[in-house]
Amino acid sequence: MGMGVSGSAGGGRRRRRGGRSASMHEINITPMVDVMLVLLIIFMVAAPMLTVGVPVELPKTAAAALPTEQEEPLTVTVTATGGITIQTTEVADGEMIPKLKAIAAERTSKKVFLRADGAVPYERVAQVMGALNAGGFNEIGLVTDAEGPAFGAADGGSGG
Repeated sequence: MGMGVSGSAGGGRRRRRGGRSASMHEINITPMVDVMLVLLIIFMVAAPMLTVGVPVELPKTAAAALPTEQEEPLTVTVTATGGITIQTTEVADGEMIPKLKAIAAERTSKKVFLRADGAVPYERVAQVMGALNAGGFNEIGLVTDAEGPAFGAADGGSGG
């Protein structure tokens, strides 16, 4: 006659009121570790893509008007014959970098707009961009006309 009327022998589970189970006091960190590993992989893949060899500010496809600045933007033009003009003054190749360094010392903005004739070879434009960079201007904007080829965007992709 070992058992009493209450039905509990001391070491058994106690029933809570309303039949609710006991609350869990442990934090499961497995989902957090999974998320952190996925983020680590994403950053490892994306980090090499963030480095660029040539610091050039390329124009956006849907370009809005540029905000007005305190000083007049510097404009460098490469003519169809390959001649170089800074603002309105023609400059020889050997004088370009010293003139650009002198201009950069007087200006607060390192932004320059490069205009090149469509007939100029890409090599000449790249040489001028290198000279602009060596002269202290590392924010280069390429100036183009708005009515260029659509490459299939406006006509639905017909190739003709």
